[in-house]
Amino acid sequence: MSGLIPQHFLDALLERTSIVEVISSRISLKRTGNTYKACCPFHKEKTPSFHVTPDKNFYHCFGCGASGDAISFIREFDNLSFNEAVEDLAKIAGMEIPRNAQELKQLQQVRITQDALELAADHYERQLGSHPLSGHAREYLQKRGLNQEVISRYRLGFAPPDRNNLAPICNPEQYQALVEAKLISTNDGRPYDLLQNRIVFPIRNPRGKTVGFGGRTLGNDKAKYINSPESPVFHKSHEIYGLYEAYQQQRQLKQLLVVEGYMDVVALAQFGIHYAVATLGTATNQDNLSTLLKHCKQLIFCFDGDAAGFNAAVKAMRNSLPLMQDGMELRFLVLPPGEDPDTLIRKEGREKFDHRVNNAKALSTFFFEVHSTGLDLSIAEHKGHLKERASADLAQIASPTIRSAMKARLYELTNAWAARNQTDWKRTRHAGFAPPPQASEDILPIQRQGVQCLCLALYYQPDKAEDYLAQLTHLNSGEFATAQGFARFLRDNRINTTGELLSHLARHSEPRKTFYTLFDGMEHIPAAHAAVAEASELLQRQIQEHRKNTLIDKQVQGTLTNAEKEELKMLSN
Repeated sequence: MSGLIPQHFLDALLERTSIVEVISSRISLKRTGNTYKACCPFHKEKTPSFHVTPDKNFYHCFGCGASGDAISFIREFDNLSFNEAVEDLAKIAGMEIPRNAQELKQLQQVRITQDALELAADHYERQLGSHPLSGHAREYLQKRGLNQEVISRYRLGFAPPDRNNLAPICNPEQYQALVEAKLISTNDGRPYDLLQNRIVFPIRNPRGKTVGFGGRTLGNDKAKYINSPESPVFHKSHEIYGLYEAYQQQRQLKQLLVVEGYMDVVALAQFGIHYAVATLGTATNQDNLSTLLKHCKQLIFCFDGDAAGFNAAVKAMRNSLPLMQDGMELRFLVLPPGEDPDTLIRKEGREKFDHRVNNAKALSTFFFEVHSTGLDLSIAEHKGHLKERASADLAQIASPTIRSAMKARLYELTNAWAARNQTDWKRTRHAGFAPPPQASEDILPIQRQGVQCLCLALYYQPDKAEDYLAQLTHLNSGEFATAQGFARFLRDNRINTTGELLSHLARHSEPRKTFYTLFDGMEHIPAAHAAVAEASELLQRQIQEHRKNTLIDKQVQGTLTNAEKEELKMLSN
């Protein structure tokens, strides 16, 4: 709602609100002394680490760090906006939120519109079961394999073919609200329904309130699917079909499968996939993505297996780049030609479809596949084309970490030495070694200076190649591919001294050419003892960071032991 809620009212509301009552109405709390404990509702855990302190009207989870007051709890738990959370608590406390006349008028109008939309949703739902002409609608849904449980869960309905169905069931206030919501048109002076002879899909916001409708024709209409037009309560760029239903199945959404249409969402739910949602436009724009990412950081885009579906996936990828931050994960599921999620899951079943979802391509993989389309990267000019195509999009990536890693990947794809894989190293005794990314302000220091530091330490101490390789392999990080390649080169060629290395390079032109570029961009070459010490410190730091990330993953999964918790605290300090 519009308008600011005065701070003095918020303070009074929280004083009158029992945080224990609010939270215990949603999860089970157990009293322990002066506090209450529970398994945290905001992350998966087996041992309770969620504490509620009534004296302070405060909660805190020692596992994931979630904390706050009664307002913040129901905001997160019930997926509400701040004002919606305050409104709910105010109702419980019997308090009236202070508003000016204009705000009260706007609030009243929104409530009238929402009530009118609920009336329409109820009407369409009843018509599916009782209207004399609804038989072909039920038959259509049966052919799509939908059972009554799923039909009811998504509140599917039927808009009869008559010109005017809604006006007769409305009072004057509701009628005017539906006209403003553009479900009823009065262009020629007579009521005319937007939805006629269509399967109706109510669009609900995360609170479960109907804000609009989608309709699938049962006849030969030019538009197979239509949505409600924009209205005071419906803005299609910010609404996600199926999000409310997904929350009803799982309080904490681990991932969302983003599909193209209403029927895809409902059909997937029929097969037990309850985390599918659909945006309400021809392309997933940044407003859609921002809304999705507020609810879930892992998105899988699954569009139809045709040119339009592929183009929609590419647009979603490009629109996501300016929003990408550390911790987000976007993947892309490319379906076989001619298939959509609805037809494919009915054809091959849940298990095979799950396998496809689990093997969806990471954004970085899909990104380079898109930009490499039609190119032969064994041709130098085509590598130039790839760099030209990809560079502008790479610059759009918000996260420096992700952007830098993908720039490093672009370098690998456009550089002959970096393209060699581990099999090449083992098979070819005199193979070259991958040079690091060229010096650039856009490349993170760990990828420019850090990797070069490791290579310099290997130059001074070739006999330590096996030790460095063991530690780098343990990290299993693509950031250190260059140093791993250099270490393998030294090990496989049994080079133990700097002199032996220089002698080998003098006799073999292939690795010599690569070695010439290995330290490009380094402004200062440290002495041997300094380089070795810096490399040792870098490796130790990276091993600790790798261990910390491993423990954080276990913490999120709720499998962290007490000893590991102490270790994580130590590593985090």
